[in-house]
Amino acid sequence: MKKLNLRLAVLVAAFSVISCSNDPAIETLEENSVVTLQKTPLTPTQINAKINETVSSRERFEWTNMDAHTIWSATVHGDQILTIGYGSDDNDFNKENSNAENIKNRLLQRIVAVEGNGQKATKDVLLEEDDKLNIIDVKIEDLETVIDLLSQKGIRYIEPTGYRYLDHEVTAKSGAGCGYETATLNSADYTTVAPGAKVSWTFYEHNIPAAWSYSTGSGVGIGVIDTGLTPNNSLMNGSFNDGYSSGRYVQKYGTFVDSFWPWSTSTDGPNDKCGHGTSMTAVATAPRNNNGMPVGVAYNSNLISYRGTKNVLLDGYHEQKGVANALKALGNRSDVKIISMSIGHIISVGRIKDAVRYANNRGKLIFAAGGTSTTFTNFVGVIFPAWMDETVAVTGVTDASYYKECDVCHKGGDIDFTVVMQRHGNGSRTTPVLSYYNGQTDYVGGSSVATATTAGIAALVWSRHPGWSKTQVLNRLKQSADFYPSKNSQYGYGNIDALQAVQ
Repeated sequence: MKKLNLRLAVLVAAFSVISCSNDPAIETLEENSVVTLQKTPLTPTQINAKINETVSSRERFEWTNMDAHTIWSATVHGDQILTIGYGSDDNDFNKENSNAENIKNRLLQRIVAVEGNGQKATKDVLLEEDDKLNIIDVKIEDLETVIDLLSQKGIRYIEPTGYRYLDHEVTAKSGAGCGYETATLNSADYTTVAPGAKVSWTFYEHNIPAAWSYSTGSGVGIGVIDTGLTPNNSLMNGSFNDGYSSGRYVQKYGTFVDSFWPWSTSTDGPNDKCGHGTSMTAVATAPRNNNGMPVGVAYNSNLISYRGTKNVLLDGYHEQKGVANALKALGNRSDVKIISMSIGHIISVGRIKDAVRYANNRGKLIFAAGGTSTTFTNFVGVIFPAWMDETVAVTGVTDASYYKECDVCHKGGDIDFTVVMQRHGNGSRTTPVLSYYNGQTDYVGGSSVATATTAGIAALVWSRHPGWSKTQVLNRLKQSADFYPSKNSQYGYGNIDALQAVQ
């Protein structure tokens, strides 16, 4: 920082002298100072300040809107990884329907020509090429490479995907949504139904128990992309068909690579090592059991769980790749109708954006969390990817007599639906769920549980009308919500009446 300040001082001094002289030597000094300054990367603190300035004004942060020096600086601090989305236009992201191979080859030739003064080969810069999407990951060192790429045709975006925003936010050292806590449920927060399952008080706010007379989600596959699924709760594993839940299956996969090294490809498996994913899968699909444990919304739906990320914040190369790979895999499954993602970021991620569109184009109804505040995101509006047109954004509200977001929930114009998940004035009284461990329970809140709940309601509707398209299912959800046919500026269509939706 001292060197940077010194260069700035030299530059200011140079400008002062130039104002009084046309000396060519002084002009050369100015040029050299500017070059030296630009060759010095911004610090992570300076980069984060730019990000925070954008999101604090409720604007979407896109790396594409940043200048070359900022993008290069973030690349320097992010293992020198630059992700390039290429194509003839913004919609040319799918290799199956694209003739963009020549664009990719031309861009790689440009990178090789510029990077290291042309002293490198393609194998030195190309880290990976996506199998389904028009995306390549390259390793670059030079600012000139970024400048050159920004001038090239056929680039949809370039992003420093190795840069980790949260690593440089002092107040961001929270559990990032993780935890293995258990809690004894307050008797006022559930009702016991046959054959012995506990029904969350929040389900009654949406008439979900009444909707079970018409549909329990049978035949519908719900894909949950999160931190994985516990191996330590039998009800979400071998006893997934328990009590009134039968004839369905649970499958677990892992696409997240837990490694510091960007070239690592071995995943760490499907098991939840955070706790968040277990809560979300349980809210959506836990069996209507005879063990006195909480039941899920769609207790006869199939569950396909993906460990796509380490925690709820999609901040890092492997997290973003893991989620994108899970979206592509679920998008290609005919048995999956619904995808639920209670995860996100305050920064747009091109790779995930492309993967969301890939799955959306295959008829998947994708629900995404509108955002849950922490110490570093309480100034943010609706987060990515919930702000995308291709996703259905959900947030949580309290059981007050008027609409009020939960203590930690985001709201805004991109929200589509809300779910009651917190007692008004008591943030600890949220939705009862299965715990990570056998025979244990817990409470979970925020826009995360609201999203998983809505995904479950959608499964009830789709099971009731198996021949419907995702548009028809989504329209039925809208029609059964409080504000329909209008849309509230902060809460979308509001709370869904599940009974009305399935009738």
